[in-house]
Amino acid sequence: MNTFKELRSFIILWLTQSLSALGSAMTSFALVVWLYGESGSALTTALLTVCSYAPYVLMSIFAGAISDRWSKKAVMLVCDCLAAVCTVVVLILFRTNSLQAWHLYIINALNGLMNTVQSPASDVATTLLTPKKHYQKTSGMRSFSNSLVSILTPVLATAFVSLAGLEAVIVFDLATFAVAFLVLLLFIRIPRIDDVQERGESLLKSAKSGLSYLGRNKGILWLIMFLSAINLIASFYDAALPAMILSKKDEQALGLVSACVGVATLLGSVLAVFFPKPKSRSAVICNCLLISMSTENFLLALSDNTVVWCVGAVMGWITIPLMNANYDVIFRTNVPAQMQGRVYSVRNTLQFFTIPVGYLLGGLLVDRVFEPFMASSERGGILVQLFGDGKGSGAALLFFVLGLAGVAVCMAFRRVRALRDLDLTE
Repeated sequence: MNTFKELRSFIILWLTQSLSALGSAMTSFALVVWLYGESGSALTTALLTVCSYAPYVLMSIFAGAISDRWSKKAVMLVCDCLAAVCTVVVLILFRTNSLQAWHLYIINALNGLMNTVQSPASDVATTLLTPKKHYQKTSGMRSFSNSLVSILTPVLATAFVSLAGLEAVIVFDLATFAVAFLVLLLFIRIPRIDDVQERGESLLKSAKSGLSYLGRNKGILWLIMFLSAINLIASFYDAALPAMILSKKDEQALGLVSACVGVATLLGSVLAVFFPKPKSRSAVICNCLLISMSTENFLLALSDNTVVWCVGAVMGWITIPLMNANYDVIFRTNVPAQMQGRVYSVRNTLQFFTIPVGYLLGGLLVDRVFEPFMASSERGGILVQLFGDGKGSGAALLFFVLGLAGVAVCMAFRRVRALRDLDLTE
């Protein structure tokens, strides 16, 4: 009961924001399905994600400076409102039979820009609403809700579209926005913080201060670089997974593996909530990622069995929420609250720019390098025995390479002393 009282404001905000995130995710999913039905092009729908990610990577540094200069609550409310306006525009265009792909690209870019500004403000708000002793618990709760949203989104969006059409999904999205907006406006008080040094600074100088902070705090910078390298490998994985499973099996197998990923992250989130405080959070981060990289990639590479792939998905993802929770605690503990917006934003740029790079290179490597290489390999040779001889064998070989690369990255970064020193500040 005492824990609930200490986390009351966070829990209310978390629940309502998670509900709104579900509505937004359902709209995004339904629009992808609608656009693919209209165009029949995978590239056309993939560009929706590119348009959402571009502002996040390009503008994050400045977004953090904005977040630290303004009220966190005001930033969240304004960004939510602008995102809702974009959703209303989609509804109007759809109702008038005017909706086209380029409309969605512009709207996704605007939504991505709003998310770029809102994300650091939301992260700092969580810090301000959470007692330090509950950082790991609240991080696990956020991971749990994100996992639940990922699982429920395709199920609910498909049901809504089937029963009442795309409009019903958009109306549900707007209703969840209204609930989250009113709760934040009327019932949540986010403490203000005052950074004396930041008064009078230009926006550019404020943005540079986030970079300067990382230059002075090598442990945080090394941690960001570690996760940036892991994200590159993970985005190769995401690009290659559908190609391999759909080539070797079918849509049902891909759906089963994806469902196992969702269930694993959900279970891992529960684990993160109740996991005791470790002696070394940096060691937990390295070990969790080592388990992930050294299991799923190799099981995907060396088997053609859907059950084995599902086991690999569980082993590869169940430790990720625990890793994220400890990563989150290290950031909140080491970075002063008045600097968090700027530092989180620099982190977003440095840590996530490798994701679109990995998607692009992963697709090119599968299509242009690994598949042709396996197609030309000698039948009966060791590579064919390990990875198969049909389409999808090249993607399987790539997973094997990703497993080796992931293990190497984890072993290399766990030797960095600056990462271990981060544990001394908690």
